[in-house]
Amino acid sequence: MSLFKDFTLGIEEEFQIIDPETRDLSHRKHHIIENGAKFDVDIKAEMHQSVVEVATSICKDMKDARNQVVKLRRIIAELAEKDNLKIAAAGTHPFASWEEQLITNHPRYQEIVNEMQEAARSNLIFGLHVHIGMPSRDVAVFMMNSLRYFLPHIFALSTNSPFWEGRDTGFKSFRTKVFDKFPRTGIPDVFNDASHFDNFIALLVKTNCIDNGKKIWWDLRVHPYFNTIEFRMCDIPLRVDETLALAALMQAITAKLFKLMKSNIGWRNYDRALIQENKWRAARYGISKDRAVNYNADGEGTHILYESVAKAVCNVRASAPLSADWSEDINADYMRRGKKKK
Repeated sequence: MSLFKDFTLGIEEEFQIIDPETRDLSHRKHHIIENGAKFDVDIKAEMHQSVVEVATSICKDMKDARNQVVKLRRIIAELAEKDNLKIAAAGTHPFASWEEQLITNHPRYQEIVNEMQEAARSNLIFGLHVHIGMPSRDVAVFMMNSLRYFLPHIFALSTNSPFWEGRDTGFKSFRTKVFDKFPRTGIPDVFNDASHFDNFIALLVKTNCIDNGKKIWWDLRVHPYFNTIEFRMCDIPLRVDETLALAALMQAITAKLFKLMKSNIGWRNYDRALIQENKWRAARYGISKDRAVNYNADGEGTHILYESVAKAVCNVRASAPLSADWSEDINADYMRRGKKKK
């Protein structure tokens, strides 16, 4: 479908580096990053040494995305095996203590720790980030405004981090609560256009709040360097199929809203506070809660969250890439799990 040539994908996944004997996060030196440099792929260190991030190159479609995600997961698993380590995927480690984790020796991370202090040192979390290509920055800002409403729905599908330091937190995703301690996180505000957004970033830089736009850590942001919007709210999925299903859903909703925009049909810009309420409930209950604060066009009423997500999937299915397998996976898997937990 020609429309999707304009909405290319980039997928970043953050993984846990595990000691296979203790099942704890690894506390020893490894060679995953330096050995990964031998491959023509993007493998990077993160703030904690027990975290490794991989990123695809620009994916022209979902088939390309699948091939790259599978390849990257296989490479880091093999690199970890050479160091007698394992790779795991979940938004938090179930019992690891952040106090015991080593910080990566890099000026950027040392700077963040120096500024954020314990909020940074305790930020032992693992996420999925998805970039969607945009035709222009003005379109990117318009899409960010419209897409904010859907962030809790997509996020709810990814929730898999109930444990923190050996305790069941009662949340389906405690990862997002850990990250809430950082500034400039959560649901973004509405911006009039790219100039409005760029002036906001310039003001933060001028007042020494940040040194560049990468320190905007919202759940959805216009990337400061790439011509993309970046979804940042999801826990890292366990399975490749889940990562691809979430990425395809983000891409399809983006394409659907772009089609509406080209037809001079706008999507209502909901109040940030209402969307944030939805997100809190998604973090607390995932898709297992009967009802969530999912406001309709009149700003009233609630809907069952997993049914609302299923409806969104059906609505964008006509805008989907060549195969609808991803939407079948969401409907048959995520929705079934939601109904079981009613």
